[in-house]
Amino acid sequence: MTKIPARPFDYTLTPGRTALVVIDMQRDFVEPGGFGASLGNDVTRLHSAIAPIAALLAAWRARGWPVLHTRECHRPDLSDCPPAKRERGEPSLRIGDPGPMGRLLVAGEPGADIIPALAPAAGEWVIDKPGKGMFWGTCLPGGLHERLLGAGITHLVFTGVTTEVCVQTSMREANDRGYECLIVEDATASYFPEFKRVALAMLVAQGGIIGCSSTSRELLAALEG
Repeated sequence: MTKIPARPFDYTLTPGRTALVVIDMQRDFVEPGGFGASLGNDVTRLHSAIAPIAALLAAWRARGWPVLHTRECHRPDLSDCPPAKRERGEPSLRIGDPGPMGRLLVAGEPGADIIPALAPAAGEWVIDKPGKGMFWGTCLPGGLHERLLGAGITHLVFTGVTTEVCVQTSMREANDRGYECLIVEDATASYFPEFKRVALAMLVAQGGIIGCSSTSRELLAALEG
């Protein structure tokens, strides 16, 4: 076991049983012309998370530890995209509409792909999900939780975007299912920096009610020992 300096207490990482989770680092959220931009967001605010995630991916891959990537996307017929989601707000383009990278947030379209800098390696899990959380309605037969249990994974290290939406939702879902969770502060980002700050505070409040938080520097230094 490896002790990672974290808040509100050190996180005990179990080698081989700890998966790195990369949430929704997709072109539709990170690049101009995608769904994030259609909502009026400055997508460059997410770019700060790319280098820390890449460093963590390199560390996990060097050790042969499990990695999973998620993509928020929908079936081409949008049968898994409820009106309460598609019709919300006043974006310039809605989910399923054609854009510069194909139909927004639709599986198989270029915009739904993970950005090249963080592209999944062979053998890494890629989980398509129609909602915010990574455990609901995913593409895996039998469910993600069951597959994680079958692989002996007990600890999850969270990265990705956005902190207060899909990352926080997935981490809360994981906590409910008994996983020991850590979020890497500089490896997650939001279009709204204040939302990120508050989300991180919420996750570690009350003695780590959802989990712990650390930085990529602290985590990588501890792994190098």
